[in-house]
Amino acid sequence: MQIFKKKTNHLTTSKNKRSFINDERGVTAIEFGLLAVPFISIIAIILQTAIVFIAGMLLDNAVNDSIRLIRTGQAEAQNFTIANFREKLCDQIVGLLSCNDIKIRVRHLPDFNASQAALSVIDPATGAWTLVEQYNDGIGKSIIIAEAYYKWDPVIDFKWLNIGAGPDGKILLGSARVWRNEPF
Repeated sequence: MQIFKKKTNHLTTSKNKRSFINDERGVTAIEFGLLAVPFISIIAIILQTAIVFIAGMLLDNAVNDSIRLIRTGQAEAQNFTIANFREKLCDQIVGLLSCNDIKIRVRHLPDFNASQAALSVIDPATGAWTLVEQYNDGIGKSIIIAEAYYKWDPVIDFKWLNIGAGPDGKILLGSARVWRNEPF
């Protein structure tokens, strides 16, 4: 019995290798697979930054609109407390921020040179609040500073980037205004 061996043609094998190397089918899928994660990450970071910016502007506008009651003496006439001021502040916020989590401090200052906002409102090691809330709207012609702070939970959590986040993973948003009350 004779066993036939198939002759392999050296030219055919070489041609198959070249055709495999030159085959470009599936290149798009491989390139997309390599670039999808960085591309989607960049888009997510841009969206996260935009949302944080909008939340910060929302807090800033709410503080700006709410202090008008203090500046004009309406808050003093209505015997405002911190709860009343928080309510007025929350009326300006459109559901993006949780009103109960906003920390507020309104205080009387001796002069404009003392108008420094809080340098540290959270503990840098733990992220816990160090700010003590208070409300003192002063009298007519008083110099007042109003501060509002909020810890924002990132919508998309990039722990590996830690973009502006504190030790607890939250981003601190803040707004402060300094003014002299009208003579009331």
